[in-house]
Parts: sequence; C-alpha cells; structure tokens
Amino acid sequence: MSKVGFIGLGIMGKPMAKNLLKANVDLLVCDLNKEAVEEVKAAGASVGTYEEIGAQCDTVFLILPNGDISKDVLFGEGGVAKTLSAGKVVCDMSSVTPVESKECYEGLAKIGVGFIDSPVSGGEPGAINGTLAFMAGGDQKDFDKLMPYFDIMGSSAVLIGDSGSGSVTKLANQIIVNNTIAIVSEAFVLASKAGADPVKVYNAIRGGLAGSAVLDAKIPMIVERNFVPGGKISINHKDIKNVVNTAHALDVPIPYSAQLYEILQTLKIHGHMNDDHGGIVQYFEGLADVQVKKVED
Repeated sequence: MSKVGFIGLGIMGKPMAKNLLKANVDLLVCDLNKEAVEEVKAAGASVGTYEEIGAQCDTVFLILPNGDISKDVLFGEGGVAKTLSAGKVVCDMSSVTPVESKECYEGLAKIGVGFIDSPVSGGEPGAINGTLAFMAGGDQKDFDKLMPYFDIMGSSAVLIGDSGSGSVTKLANQIIVNNTIAIVSEAFVLASKAGADPVKVYNAIRGGLAGSAVLDAKIPMIVERNFVPGGKISINHKDIKNVVNTAHALDVPIPYSAQLYEILQTLKIHGHMNDDHGGIVQYFEGLADVQVKKVED
C-alpha cells in the first residue's frame, strides 16, 4: 500500500487512524487538535500539512465535523486539492449533505482526482474495534481502490451508487437510529414513571420484536446514567438538521424527524450537546420528572 493521508482525529477518526497503523499502513495525518496528533504520531504516524498530504499521498481520508469544513480542507487556501494530481482518490467519511458531497466530487473531477463520499455507522465502539459499516457513493474504480482500507477499519462497505449516495444513506441511517433512541427513551420513561424496573423491562422485551441494536447499545448506558459520548448529541443534531434540509429540498415530508430536531434543539439549549446520543432520554425525563436508572438492591 502507498502512503495514505488521514485528516480528522476526533472521537471516530483517531481510533480509525490507529487501526490503519496497526495494519502497517504508512500514514500521514493532520488535525487542529495537537494532542490527538501527538497521540497518533506516537502510534507510528507522520504529521503533515494539507498540502503535504495532497502531494505525498495517493489516497486521502477525511472525517470532519461538517461539509463546510470538508470543502475548506479540500479547496480552501492551502487545501489538499492544491497539490493533488490525477489518479489519486479522496474519501470523505464525514456526515454531510448529498449536495456537499457532489460539490466535492465535481471539484476534484476537474483535476482528475476521484472522490468517494463514505460516511460510517458504528460509533466510537465500531471505530475502535474496526467494525464500522461504510456506505459509499461515487465511481466503482475509486471505491475499489479504497476497499483494502475499508477492510481494515470496518466489517462492511457497500457502494450504493453515484456521488452523494453514501451521504443519502447516512441520512437514512441517522433518521432510524435517532428516532429509535427517542422512542426507546419515551417507552422507558413511561415504564420508570409507572414504577417498573427498567433493567427488567429491558430484559423482558429485548428478545422480541421490540429488540434492536439501538436498545442493546443504549439502555445499559442510560440505566447507569452513562452519557460519555460514543456519538455526541452535537453530531446527531447536525445530522438531523441535514436530514430536514435535504428532505425539504426534495419535498419529502418528515414529521417524526422534524419533531426529533426540536427535541435535539431543546437538549442543546439545556447544555447536553456533548452527551452521548443516548442522552436524548433526558428530554423525556424532563417532561415526566423521572429518571430511567438502575434500581438499587
């Protein structure tokens, strides 16, 4: 494998970069968080600027907070695209809108550089364990070049279709995940207010039709009042805003997700943006004046 660039060493990016290093990938990294950079450097990475990454790397991965930042890292002053050459591939694993992904695809196509939008699902545990799911949009030849790296960082990767398709799929994923967390929260607030032990309720229903990966991931955290983020509410707030904006542009009514956005907005006002998105339960707890927590023996 040739040298790979990796830009974005946050909750997701840092463990993903470390997994590439464990697989002996020659990695050149960059992030504004110098502590994260030093940690990944200590694990074996080299450090470079955006322009150095563009010049030295045949493959460049981005995982950044939003589409504006992705576009600026690529096309802004001193950006990666300034030194990229034809035949190279950029993969944006950030959760952005399909329109933003297509803009990046078209901008890089002008210089003969491939672009794949490939947001991920699996949260911090998936990033650490190398079990992420990659949902990609773009050209087959570019996707094929990325597969060896997807195999290192994840357990599945699917090319959905043309540019923007990966971002659309991530929006659909976030609708399902976040609305499910909200509904699970509503249900367990009801159970707790009625005096039922939420752990026993969970054990009773998890094997039936109400069981889900979301239920299994979030209820154990909620009952322990553990809102240390694997996926921050702030990121999901941004994703659901992208859902609302994209749906409105396409004339797709999304009543549940629109209500969910207002729930996340309320949590923002009350200072919960850095909580795990299991912390959505706190909105419903506030309405009912009860906490979903483990019953003391």
